[in-house]
Amino acid sequence: MKKTIPMMIVMIGGLIWLFWAFSPHYIMQEDFLYKFYIPWSWAMIPPATILGIISLSMMHKAKIQRRAHKWQYSFFFFAGFITITLAGFLGGTQKGGLYMWMFENMQMPMSATMFALLAFYMASAAYKAFRARSPEATVLLLAAIIVMLAQVPIGTRISKYLPDISQWILDVPNLASKRGIMLGVGLGSIATSLKILLGIERSYLGGGD
Repeated sequence: MKKTIPMMIVMIGGLIWLFWAFSPHYIMQEDFLYKFYIPWSWAMIPPATILGIISLSMMHKAKIQRRAHKWQYSFFFFAGFITITLAGFLGGTQKGGLYMWMFENMQMPMSATMFALLAFYMASAAYKAFRARSPEATVLLLAAIIVMLAQVPIGTRISKYLPDISQWILDVPNLASKRGIMLGVGLGSIATSLKILLGIERSYLGGGD
């Protein structure tokens, strides 16, 4: 019973969304969307937020109690959460308040730092991926060099045809491979959705069966 009811909710909700996506009837397109789904989605945001806060708090509390790997960072979660919550409640979220000051002077610089570190990580990963150890890697390396050179002014000085070659690489082989990947993702999504609707896939219930 503990697994049957969640499975029935998932199946019924999935079938309703299936009918909404493929049925042109006004009951599904108008009544379901605007009179049922949107009001309920707005109503579910506060409890979902509270549930997320409770789940994160319990996870970090357990890490601190178990002295898990890098458990000291869990204190930063509680400190940051409590500080930003108090700033929002006491100072408001309007421009010039404490909350917006913390967002603009702390959150945004930290986000920029993370993106800057991500650029170095991508460069390191690209170096490892583009090493010409096979014919396929060599083709990938040459295509990447052409595309990157075409994006900077020195590329047009090397050859005036470089931007055209780069655009051809992006429009023909790159687009063809991207479409193949998207088709694979789409078929995989359909297969997974059918397995969930038919009750074959039950990992979302927390068990292996």
